[in-house]
Amino acid sequence: MSKLCLAIILALCWTSLFSQMTSDEKNIKKVYITKHVNPHAPVIDAKPDDPTWETIPWETNFIQRAPYEGNPPSQQTAFKILYDDKNLYVFIRAYDTELKNIVRRMSRRDGLEGDWVTIQLDSYHDLQTAFVFAVNATGVKYDKTITEDGNNENTSWDPVWHVKTSVDEKGWNAEMKIPFSQLRFSNSQEPVWGMQVSRRLFRKGERIDWQFIPQDAPGYVSRFGELHGIKNIKHKRQMEITPYVVGKLQQSPIEEGNPFASGRGQKAALGLDGKFGISSDLTLDITINPDFGQVEADPSEVNLTTFETYFQEKRPFFIEGNNIMNYQVTGGGSDYSSDNLFYSRRIGRSPHYCPDTKENEYLNMPVNTTILGAFKLTGKTQNGLSIGILESFTNKEKAEIDFLGQRRSETVEPFSNFFLARLRKDYNKGSTIIGGMLTAVHRGIADADTGLNLLHKAAYTGGFDLFHSWKNKTHSITLNTVFSHVQGSKEAILNTQQSPVHYFQRPDADYVTLNPDRTSLSGFGGTFSLDKFGNGHFDYSFEVTWRSPGLELNDLGYLRGADRIMQWTWLGYRIWKPFAIFRSIAFNLNQWQSWNFGGDKLSFGGNINLNTHFKNYWGVAFGVNTQGEHFSTNELRGGPLLKLPGAWSYWGEIYTDTRKSFVFEVGTSNYLGKNDSEKQFDLWADVTFRPVSNLSVSLESAFSTKKSLLQYVNTMDLQDSQRYIFASLDQKTVSLTVRLEYSITPDLSIQFYGQPFISAGKYIDFKRISNPRADAFENRYNTFNAEQIQYNKDQNTYSIDENMDHHPDYSFDNPNFNFFQFRCNLVVRWEYIPGSTVFLVWSQGRTGIGTSGNFSFGNDFRDLFDVKPDNVFLIKFTYLFNL
Repeated sequence: MSKLCLAIILALCWTSLFSQMTSDEKNIKKVYITKHVNPHAPVIDAKPDDPTWETIPWETNFIQRAPYEGNPPSQQTAFKILYDDKNLYVFIRAYDTELKNIVRRMSRRDGLEGDWVTIQLDSYHDLQTAFVFAVNATGVKYDKTITEDGNNENTSWDPVWHVKTSVDEKGWNAEMKIPFSQLRFSNSQEPVWGMQVSRRLFRKGERIDWQFIPQDAPGYVSRFGELHGIKNIKHKRQMEITPYVVGKLQQSPIEEGNPFASGRGQKAALGLDGKFGISSDLTLDITINPDFGQVEADPSEVNLTTFETYFQEKRPFFIEGNNIMNYQVTGGGSDYSSDNLFYSRRIGRSPHYCPDTKENEYLNMPVNTTILGAFKLTGKTQNGLSIGILESFTNKEKAEIDFLGQRRSETVEPFSNFFLARLRKDYNKGSTIIGGMLTAVHRGIADADTGLNLLHKAAYTGGFDLFHSWKNKTHSITLNTVFSHVQGSKEAILNTQQSPVHYFQRPDADYVTLNPDRTSLSGFGGTFSLDKFGNGHFDYSFEVTWRSPGLELNDLGYLRGADRIMQWTWLGYRIWKPFAIFRSIAFNLNQWQSWNFGGDKLSFGGNINLNTHFKNYWGVAFGVNTQGEHFSTNELRGGPLLKLPGAWSYWGEIYTDTRKSFVFEVGTSNYLGKNDSEKQFDLWADVTFRPVSNLSVSLESAFSTKKSLLQYVNTMDLQDSQRYIFASLDQKTVSLTVRLEYSITPDLSIQFYGQPFISAGKYIDFKRISNPRADAFENRYNTFNAEQIQYNKDQNTYSIDENMDHHPDYSFDNPNFNFFQFRCNLVVRWEYIPGSTVFLVWSQGRTGIGTSGNFSFGNDFRDLFDVKPDNVFLIKFTYLFNL
């Protein structure tokens, strides 16, 4: 082991010494000069014998980017580019002397596997933005946009373009036709575009580029070569309308006596998506009555914290082009990295209010809020101004309540309007960027809608951001500021003050005031960071972020928690050139600490992480984390700060060669709280198997066990004080995620997703928090003895008699839980012509609960599939009209 460590240290020193050696030839920007087609446009068939291609020579001289940066590639690559008034034509020849070893893997669109080639176009020539068109050896398309000079990517962008591939005696070929209507560019008579052509030689893990860009370059798009020769092209305004029709059949369990649970329902709907080029650089997207029935379900979970779970957006309309609308409050490195002014899952969410029902009453609740329509205007002007504007309207939703045949309705979600505007301006070729963002939410809450009086009638957020870099973009500072202002009834603002995000009612928070007469609340926040990335093996980031107690972003954004000041430092060292047994190696060290606005130091800690990739293409990663004694603002759910013991934790994983048809990954993590306060062990194993080139099967399994001495149960009132009831928790969770993808052609695929999820938690040794800031951990709580606590089996409740006078002081429900759930989707997707698609979808959901708290995988798994399922069958038909 010592010899291995010595070898790594010597290699670090050696690499640092010789990394200063540069080649001026490698850093010169290449120029490719294209020509107008003559006499006619080429036929897109991936055959190089079209006479049109003979009018221009092959461009070669590619170079390795990885793994051996700057070396000649293992196989040669060449390309040609032509254009006419409407399209750009690209022919890429991927020479290969080992034809049988070309890796040809079939998948659906954007599943880029095996050997591939790509052309990346900075048609704005802003040195920040690129449109990427790629294809693998079987003809599977992959497209995306790159922004912020390579720091952001958006793979949801699906332009309409054409490509064919073929294999011949020299290797394989790709021929593309890219309509200018799918690009954004200036109206210059002789525009200059940035351009990169790249190739992936899969079997060697080799990345080959036309324009050499070092792996430690602090930018990407700004280092492209250039495409010259295009003359007098006019931007054809993109006008695409895609109407859809969907039919849905739902089968669900019949519930005796419930008039809303008849076991069957059907629905038909019409909708429309549109994309319009307002100018050569601005695009308007619209959607009317959208349907997202083909979208994969969210993963199952049991959340025992006060923090809202952040789910990824999966709906196409809100994913495409969302980079410009991103306003992340924190750059990263903490649990608060998801904080953002825009969290699109707020639009079309489940209703906020759920009416209470009495005996013999049955409730019919809408699952989600209906999106009536939305539009977004996105793009970047010729002078470097990026624009993102979104407007969306959601319908007023009502729940039906039936009582012995008599029905009434209650409003559970008001008519709402969501608005967002984002601007960013580049200066000095992107070295300086200044921007801002505003959001607004308005809800039509009527006086009669008493169930909605806890919602804000209006909510406004905004911010100003600044990025400035120097030394060829290797060093930078970033400043993000945010503010918020919400308005509503006294009940709504009081609810906000007392919510888990704020907890103004905390008795030890003397720097905030809980005011029941408020009808508005304001707050502020921000982040400052100093960073160095690129131009060497060593990088760093120093960041400070803050959230005032009154900051509230959760009407259209996401805020994990307010009242926080955090600081952290990240140091990293990376070697990307192979040496010894390593293909690459990366090491980083982190440090962090946090406070509240009252000056209490809430946490401090740090970790060390190592990630290695070996020459046999296997990989190993591991890390060690330490956390000092810290305070929680949330554990007592509005009570005072609770001091918690420090902890050590570690994690590690190993994965096999990802080029192979069988890939295996296994990992583990372990959290060890001091004073035996908490122990958590996680184990996961993932397997991906590709028996044939067009079939992929993956299994992702996970097991977790957690034992905690202090798990929140309830808050009870006793005379003029509150009792914070806790218990020891023993929780076990297991899940298995199955994914199957079978691609008949690049345009016709079958995908299956399924996840059984089982979790059980048993609470014992009930206790109350007596002195939350006591120096000794055991003095912070008192455990109830057998005379103080009684369990009522018939009512499944616990009664507490603190003073043992044989008169219970309070009682609470048994918190034990068993939760089991199964969710799956089966989607057949056929893009029968470019931009027009048919979806056949089957989805199923089963959910069961119990209160024993005992974990038994066999019994719980059997009980899960004894639950009667909800089934949804859907067919969706879209057709693209290109006007």
